[in-house]
Amino acid sequence: AECTDRYDSSPVNEVDENQPHFQGVTGLRNLGNTCYMNAILQCLCSISPLVEYFVSGKYITSLQKDCSEVATAFAYVMTDMWLGDSECISPEIFRSAFGKLYPEFMKKTQQDAQEFLIYVLNELHESLKKCHRRSFEKGSIPRCCRKMIANESSIITRLFEGQLNYSIMCLKCENCTYKNEVFTALSLPIPSEYECSLQDCLQCFFQQDTLTWNNQIHCSFCETKQETAVRAIISKAPKIIIFHLKRFDILGTMKRKLRTDIHYPLTNLDLTPYICPVFRKHPKYNLCAVVNHFGDLDGGHYTAFCKNSVTQAWYSFDDTRVSEIPDTSVQTATAYLLFYSCQPFSIPIKKC
Repeated sequence: AECTDRYDSSPVNEVDENQPHFQGVTGLRNLGNTCYMNAILQCLCSISPLVEYFVSGKYITSLQKDCSEVATAFAYVMTDMWLGDSECISPEIFRSAFGKLYPEFMKKTQQDAQEFLIYVLNELHESLKKCHRRSFEKGSIPRCCRKMIANESSIITRLFEGQLNYSIMCLKCENCTYKNEVFTALSLPIPSEYECSLQDCLQCFFQQDTLTWNNQIHCSFCETKQETAVRAIISKAPKIIIFHLKRFDILGTMKRKLRTDIHYPLTNLDLTPYICPVFRKHPKYNLCAVVNHFGDLDGGHYTAFCKNSVTQAWYSFDDTRVSEIPDTSVQTATAYLLFYSCQPFSIPIKKC
């Protein structure tokens, strides 16, 4: 969704001067329609395991020589936001490094925050990945719940990577096949135009879908295309699960934004019904960050709500504007991305 910032002419720093400066509570300057980037950086800055990995310097040993600039720039930004004395910093060094690889994000036009997030996570993974072998015992795990064998891992895959398993059943011969798909964010449909819950969105995503007519799938047993029933289940639940609420709807040539008020819990989000029983280690998740989108497809603005692991309080980040907010203000009808963690965050260890 392309939109324009409403606050490009705002003063450089509007952090509340009466509010003490805490680690990780730092505003970000808008560099010209970069509110989407600032909102994502604030959310990633609230994820303590990720911050510690960069602030402590652990990332250095994993850097790939041919693509280390983005990861290094990201580490500088996280360090400034957590260990710096400034109440507001500029993310120019990160934007410059990232823009060399993705010139589209150097333009002073608004971009989609979810798309930017996926690009950032992918680039950090490529910069820090290590090859290794990972396997499972075929006899001990049901076929429908087996994890994909991966040969690359990074701090990104360890925190954000999940896996869906699709069961695909031919409705004629009832033969069932399985397909795995890795994800870093789940794009959830919104089943109502007015009001619904996050559980309603999850049920809509994970419900069985019947593929008919032009969507039929070729059955290897029938040797022809047949109507098929498809159902997804989470066969690997990530430590940090990101939900992308599909507010931007396209019907033919018509585009619109769904302003549905989606009720999402701050604590104890239960994902038990959607996780393969073998891997239900941490089925309940707590909210740690939110990206909000105001406006419509033609013009709007991104902000973030993040819970700080030092103060355990929620803060609103609107570029340079930073303020503490009560828990009751975290639930809004403008939520676009939701970040949930299955484990409580500790305070990141400082760099030696």
